[in-house]
Amino acid sequence: MTQTQSAPPATVPAAPPPGASQPAPNARTANPRGAVAQWFEGTPGRMRAFLILAAAMSVVFGLAAAQGFSQSEGALDRAQANTAQLVRIQAIHTNLVSANADATNAFLVGGLEPPDQRAHFVNSLAAAAGLIAEAATAQPADRDVLGALNKTLITYGGLIEQARANNRQGLPIGSQYLKDANSVLQDDSLPLVKALVEANEKRVDTEFDGIGKGTIWVLAGGLLSLVIFAITLRWLARRTHRYLNVPIAAGAAIVLLTTVIGGVALAGASSSAKDTRSAEYDRTLALSRARIAAYDARSNESLTLIARGSGDAFDKAYTAAAAQVDEQLGKVGGSGGNLQRLWTAYKNVHTKVRTADGTEGNWDGAVAMAVGKNTADNSVATFSAFDASSNQQLTRTSTAVQSELKDARDGLPPIGWLGIPIGILAALLVAWGMSQRLEEYR
Repeated sequence: MTQTQSAPPATVPAAPPPGASQPAPNARTANPRGAVAQWFEGTPGRMRAFLILAAAMSVVFGLAAAQGFSQSEGALDRAQANTAQLVRIQAIHTNLVSANADATNAFLVGGLEPPDQRAHFVNSLAAAAGLIAEAATAQPADRDVLGALNKTLITYGGLIEQARANNRQGLPIGSQYLKDANSVLQDDSLPLVKALVEANEKRVDTEFDGIGKGTIWVLAGGLLSLVIFAITLRWLARRTHRYLNVPIAAGAAIVLLTTVIGGVALAGASSSAKDTRSAEYDRTLALSRARIAAYDARSNESLTLIARGSGDAFDKAYTAAAAQVDEQLGKVGGSGGNLQRLWTAYKNVHTKVRTADGTEGNWDGAVAMAVGKNTADNSVATFSAFDASSNQQLTRTSTAVQSELKDARDGLPPIGWLGIPIGILAALLVAWGMSQRLEEYR
């Protein structure tokens, strides 16, 4: 009987003696940096490098396009808001000097002033107060100065009422109250208004200058991306002997199209804003300044007569204000010709007022012309004609500024919020196109 031999038992390998060297681990596990380097070795590795570079640049382009449009849209929006605030502040200024012109001219009448003139004074002060509240809401940065301005108006209004009360009784002290009220306006109120005007003009100029900066973002990002795309396509053509990689070329076309459309749109908006700035905006400023100076001249005409022979300072102030009106009307352009004619008509009556008062010693006759009692030479009628026409033109130009800036902003394509998706789409096209070539090496 044959006996079967059992299989020898399995042997467990002996542990290496202490101090013996261990087998070297896999090089990829031991040196991660070597693994990364290996991933970028050879032609496939370089393809991966170009893939990362082109895809990253696509996303950067999307961010740059979004930033450029966001900056230009924001600048246009802020320019519109700050322009509206500037017009609002200048309207406050105009209402204040208008009210003062009414108060000083009515003082010449003596007793109860004409109801229409009194109503215009009250309405002007009320309009100024309402605009102060509106301006404080529209621009918080102006709030403190506007609050201080409002306090000066309370003081001014109180002094005017004291002047009126004394003037109705024929008391000479009324003229002193009127001069004090005029001093409060000139020394306390108007410096605050002028500071507000200056601050808002700077804000408007800053935003107008910032509108064109969005174009730089789009063009710089687009051109840099297109350079990377061109280098990538050229390298692929030389390595793979294929003239065109369609997905990557499509990504480059998207970047090019976005750059061209975005650049043209932003350049157009910037050009439109510049035209608005040099045309309607400048006319609005000139008309506002002309109206303010005209009311100041009108006030000084009345104050000269109130002073009765000692109003040289007021007469000089009239001359300076009238010269400023002429200067500003010269900046208005074509429509300024009619305004200049109306203003000249008022100045001619003023000359007759000064001749009657200063040369002929006919104070009563001068007052009659100044307050509108003289139908032949009427300072009130000529000034009212200038006031009405200049106000219409100011309303037209200020509305045009708002409308043109809004049109420029609304005319921009929606690249501000499409920029990042466009960049991601271009990056995905790069990944798709490069993956086709990488498949050939597996």
